Amino acid sequence: MYTLLIVQMAVSGALMGLVYALIAYGFQLTFATSKSINFGQGELVMLSAFFSLTLIDVGLPYWLVVPGGMLFGVALGLFVERAGVRLALEQKSEGWILLTIILGLLGFSAAENIWGRDDRPFPTPIPSDPLHFFGIDVTPLELSVAIGVLTVMSLVELFKRKTLLGKAFEAVSADRDAAQLMGISATRTIQLSYGLSGLVAALAGILVAPITTVGPTMASALILKAFSVAVVAGLDSGFGIVLIGLFLGALESLTSFYLGSGWREAPGLILLILALAVRPNGVFGKASIRKV
Repeated sequence: MYTLLIVQMAVSGALMGLVYALIAYGFQLTFATSKSINFGQGELVMLSAFFSLTLIDVGLPYWLVVPGGMLFGVALGLFVERAGVRLALEQKSEGWILLTIILGLLGFSAAENIWGRDDRPFPTPIPSDPLHFFGIDVTPLELSVAIGVLTVMSLVELFKRKTLLGKAFEAVSADRDAAQLMGISATRTIQLSYGLSGLVAALAGILVAPITTVGPTMASALILKAFSVAVVAGLDSGFGIVLIGLFLGALESLTSFYLGSGWREAPGLILLILALAVRPNGVFGKASIRKV
C-alpha cells in the first residue's frame, strides 16, 4: 500500500512535470535560432490562459477556444520578437534580456488591469474523475496534459525535420551565417521560432489552467521550474527536456510528501545550481567549442 502511494505521487508529479518541459521547449526553440530566450515567457503562458478564459466566457466552444488561445500565443511571441529581440540581435547586443523582462512586466500589469488580481477557475469539458491503472489513479485532466504536450512537441519536431521551413530552421540553428549565405533569412526564421515559442506557451497555459486556476501570478513558479528543466537538460535536446521535466515533477512531488510542501520548490533550485556549477551545457547538451 505504501509503495503504491509513492508511485502515485511520482506519477502525478511527473505528469505535471510535462508542463515544465513544454515551457522549457519554448526556451529551446528560440535559443536554437538566435541564442536568445524570452524571459517573459511566463507572462505569455498567463496572458494566453486569460485570453482563452475570455473566449469561454463569451460562449465559444472548447474546441475553438484551444486553437484560438494558441493563435493568440503565436501573436504574442511574434510581438516579443519584433519589439524586444530583433533590434538587439541586429546590434549584436544582449539588450534582449532586459527588453523581454520589461515586456513581461508590461504583460503582468496589463493582465491585472484587464482581468483583475483574483484567481479564476478555468472550465473544461474534460472530466476529473480518476481512472485506475494497476492500482494508480490518473485523471483524464492529467492525461490530457500528457497527450497535449507530447503531441505538440512531436508535431513541431516533425515540422522542423520534414518541411522546407523546418529545414531553414535547422540550418539557422546549425550555423546562422552559413544559412544566410545560402539565401535563408535568419530574421524570418528567428521570427518563426518566437511564434512557435508563443504557441507552446499558450498551450501550456490552457493545459495547466484547469489545475492551477488562472491569475496574474499563475506562471511565476512554473517559469522558474521550466528554466531549471531547460538548463539541466541542455538547450539542444527536446528528448532531454521531456525526461528532465518528468524527473523534476516526480522529484518535487516526492519531496513535498517526505519533507512538506514548503520544500516543493527546492529540487528545481538545487538541480539548477548543480547544472550551472558542474555541467553548464546541460546533461544532454553539446559541449561548446570556442575558436581562439
